[in-house]
Amino acid sequence: MPTLSNRFQRLVSATEWDPFSVLGPHRGESTDSSGVCIRAFLPDAAEVAVLPGRNGNTPIPMKLVHPAGVFEARWEGHSLGTDYQFRIVDRQGKSSQRHDPYAFLPRISDFDLHLFGEGKLYRSYEQLGAQVCTHQDVPGVNFAVWAPNAKRVSVVGDFNEWDGRRHPMRSRGGGGIWELFIPDMNDGAVYKFEILPQNGDAPFLKADPYASSAELRPKTASVVRDLSGYEWRDGEWMASRQNWDPLAQPWSIYEVHLGSWRRVPEEGSRWLTYSELSKTLIPYVKDMGFTHIELMPVTEHPFDGSWGYQATGYFAPTSRFGTPAEFMAFVDACHQAGIGVLMDWAPAHFPEDPHGLAWFDGTNLYDHSDPRLGFHPEWNSRIFNYGRTEVKNFLINSALSWFDRYHIDGLRVDAVASMLYLDYARKAGEWIPNKFGGRENLEAVEFLKELNTVAHQEHPGIVMIAEESTAWPGVSKPTYVGGLGFTFKWNMGWMHDTLDYFSLDPIYRRFHQHNVTFGLVYAFTENFVLPLSHDEVVHGKKSLLDKMPGDEWQRFANLRALYGHMWGHPGKKMLFMGCEIGQWWEWNHDDSLQWHLLEYDRHQGLQRYVADLNRLYASQPALHQVDYDWTGFQWIDLHDSDHSTLTYFRRAKDPSDIVVCAMNLTPVPRETYRMGVPNAGYYRELLNSDSEAYGGSNMGNAGGVQAEDMPWHGQPFSVVITLPPLAAVFFKPV
Repeated sequence: MPTLSNRFQRLVSATEWDPFSVLGPHRGESTDSSGVCIRAFLPDAAEVAVLPGRNGNTPIPMKLVHPAGVFEARWEGHSLGTDYQFRIVDRQGKSSQRHDPYAFLPRISDFDLHLFGEGKLYRSYEQLGAQVCTHQDVPGVNFAVWAPNAKRVSVVGDFNEWDGRRHPMRSRGGGGIWELFIPDMNDGAVYKFEILPQNGDAPFLKADPYASSAELRPKTASVVRDLSGYEWRDGEWMASRQNWDPLAQPWSIYEVHLGSWRRVPEEGSRWLTYSELSKTLIPYVKDMGFTHIELMPVTEHPFDGSWGYQATGYFAPTSRFGTPAEFMAFVDACHQAGIGVLMDWAPAHFPEDPHGLAWFDGTNLYDHSDPRLGFHPEWNSRIFNYGRTEVKNFLINSALSWFDRYHIDGLRVDAVASMLYLDYARKAGEWIPNKFGGRENLEAVEFLKELNTVAHQEHPGIVMIAEESTAWPGVSKPTYVGGLGFTFKWNMGWMHDTLDYFSLDPIYRRFHQHNVTFGLVYAFTENFVLPLSHDEVVHGKKSLLDKMPGDEWQRFANLRALYGHMWGHPGKKMLFMGCEIGQWWEWNHDDSLQWHLLEYDRHQGLQRYVADLNRLYASQPALHQVDYDWTGFQWIDLHDSDHSTLTYFRRAKDPSDIVVCAMNLTPVPRETYRMGVPNAGYYRELLNSDSEAYGGSNMGNAGGVQAEDMPWHGQPFSVVITLPPLAAVFFKPV
């Protein structure tokens, strides 16, 4: 057993793994067996005294027992306790008073440590990280971090001059948790963990994986934040959310990158803050008729160019736009305005930045050491080890924290396909088969199932959306029938086929009718979201408007027709910011949207059309209630490829409630187009993309048409309508 002098030496050389065996109060080391010996390491102190109790008892001077700053006081005839403080006079003569961190018992219970080891501590975000709390009647911050292979872990920051010797943490045993309560610490303190690896290398600094806040890049430290005290005002929204059926609700999602939606050019083109976005973005989304905002990742990330998909702070809203409390207020304001909030979340990989998760405790703690499993060649990042219970617990808790702390309504899980397949973006020989010899990542599959099950159990009414680009079966089916348990899945096939079709010169569309009809072959195999996302307007793909063929008039008409078909097609809707005003340029994350385009009539018309589409969609149950069953959709005619027309109708849960959708996808007007319809009566024209108000030629049907008792297209009745050029027209029988 090492001598006390050896323990002092290990303490001052920052190699002591059990600081509580040296520092703090110790019984039985004084001449009186009922007394206590108190030690402290205070290298900045010239004089130290112990102040017993809370009533100003006589100070007990402490003796310097090691020249590096170890002080000791022997307190005879007093029971062991924490009810004391240090009075410190530093080398500049400044006096201060503080509690002793090494006088406090652990805060995390043994049972919670057991649950953490099993991967079942589903509120570990309330235990690990930096928790502002009152412990043993003293306010402060409890720090805890998982680093099972570290030799020593310390909390460092401005408060201790980044000296890893001053606040070494207590090892909580074989589970790998290190913990330390630091009394009297304030909200806003900057900190990191200093980790001494087992391999003899020098110690290094890591940001807190569970941090609730971080410094603004390029700084990388974590920040202590007290997340209590915010008074939510969205009680009505949260109560109703628990009981809604998301499959039957209208979902018109506006995808937003907060850093480039709008900037302040007169102030160096700075970002808007969460508070400013509450006053500008929310009213805009409301006016445009969107039901939800989807935020590209606001998890903290070091590199702007990753758009947030290379995260280092899985529990922290990015400091680019404000504080966690200000982000809470933003979500709260959305809910009060009747707008849901979704957030992109990236559990597929993490960056190699030295302050992040990579090589966290000197080992491949969060990923795999074998690059065939642990390195992502496409994104130059690390892949999570989903088979490790603590890693699964970390990711599941990240998801749960956004629902719990910030009232987020759903997560869009990024790059699910890359998680499901061991050979994703790899050549032969660059991947390791699973235990059955297949390419499926069985551990990732189990992780996703547990994630979705727990998320829906803990927070009824939230949604989980998968960005999954393959034909993996049952992505949006419940886990109890063998599915992955997501609520929705992005329909990437529909997106590619539709954009390919609408990018064609109309003269060739007759040969590619299948591109806009094939999606209905599989439309009800999953709960699909139809996405026109940021990925389709970057990296040389052109903006949506610029993809359209023809002259300027035709480009706008084509885009309006595309949106009309999208809003009529089964599946929830998602549109990336700027697409509603007809941006000509590709999206640039370093710049604002082209808002100046709204000075021009055609861009105003397109914006007005999208808003009216949204209002039509939300007001007509036939367009959203039955998105995932054949009873909600029926073709009228999908075979008229010679004229490039599409006609179909949508049906609500009430089968008598229908909306008829008719598309003319050529620039040639169809002025006497006969279309079969299922009911007699008058068919009111609900919306016409060729309206003059939207920038069209103003061809239409004078408000509506009367059905004739003439069977057509397999329907018992028919109407003769005008189909404007490159247009979508919606009718409803009244």
